[in-house]
Amino acid sequence: MKQKEDARVISQKEIAPQIFDMWIETGLAANAKPGQFIGVYPKDRSTLLPRPISICEVDRKKNALRIVYRIAGQGTAEFSTYKENDMVVIMGTLGNGFPLEAGKGKRVFLMGGGIGIPPMVELAKQLEGDKKIIVGYRDDKLFLKEDLEKYGQVHVATEDGSVGTKGNVMDAIAAGSLEADVVYACGPMPMLRAIKKYAGEKGIEAYISLEERMACGVGACLGCVVKTKEVDHHSHVNNARICTDGPVFEAKEVDI
Repeated sequence: MKQKEDARVISQKEIAPQIFDMWIETGLAANAKPGQFIGVYPKDRSTLLPRPISICEVDRKKNALRIVYRIAGQGTAEFSTYKENDMVVIMGTLGNGFPLEAGKGKRVFLMGGGIGIPPMVELAKQLEGDKKIIVGYRDDKLFLKEDLEKYGQVHVATEDGSVGTKGNVMDAIAAGSLEADVVYACGPMPMLRAIKKYAGEKGIEAYISLEERMACGVGACLGCVVKTKEVDHHSHVNNARICTDGPVFEAKEVDI
């Protein structure tokens, strides 16, 4: 159930250059799932549309959500100035989230790249069993690595080779001779394409969270669509709306 509400900033800090970590007190925490996101509304009236930001972590006891985001424009630059007890308008919870049941009792990869890493924290926390967390960074600014290490073995790849395997998350899999039955992933499109190809070759399930710029966040504008095998009941063509039908899709069902 989607709802818009006034929420309170509990805390915020910069955890890497241009990347901010914010806890928000909100009733939306009660039903939030790993892989879902919220829409955050800027106060500046010239930027009316909400900014979609993935849920990094949930604390139901404190009625709180954690978001970790990169400054990418005017809206997120505004969010980075918020302090404790500031009010922020949010909408949520949005999207479908990762299917936890698909990984039950199986060997699982949790794969995150760049700003696709934050959703892996709550997913790693909730997913039980044999899981390996594989994350890719540009350099040695390893934001959220310690958070992820609480929940599983972490394998790091960096583009510049400063930490872990030099290259990307697929290079880290090869370097560690890692194997899995199910993959959960979020990150830039080249990474997701590589994971889809890998999963297809290995004959394993892969669930990918697509990062696309969204406008309405509720499926009305058709501004964030992806080609699919099946015909969408809303548009009657072979596509799906990432904001409502996703952002998580089974890799084999989407054309990326």
